[in-house]
Amino acid sequence: MSCKLCQSENQRRFNSEINIHRPGLNNLADPTVLVFPEIVVCLDCGFTEFPLEETELRRLAEGTVVEDAACP
Repeated sequence: MSCKLCQSENQRRFNSEINIHRPGLNNLADPTVLVFPEIVVCLDCGFTEFPLEETELRRLAEGTVVEDAACP
């Protein structure tokens, strides 16, 4: 499989730990989602991609609903 950005074949898989949070100082108190995906990194251009499990996607979506609902 080639890189989606530069079409290079020079890619490797790595284990990772990623903490996903909303941007901006006003979102510092919002909960984060810690994920441990296997990532694919293009060693030529640095483009990186990874899948999220359904439970992780749900946690991100639920956080958005809480934020949009303007809960105190």
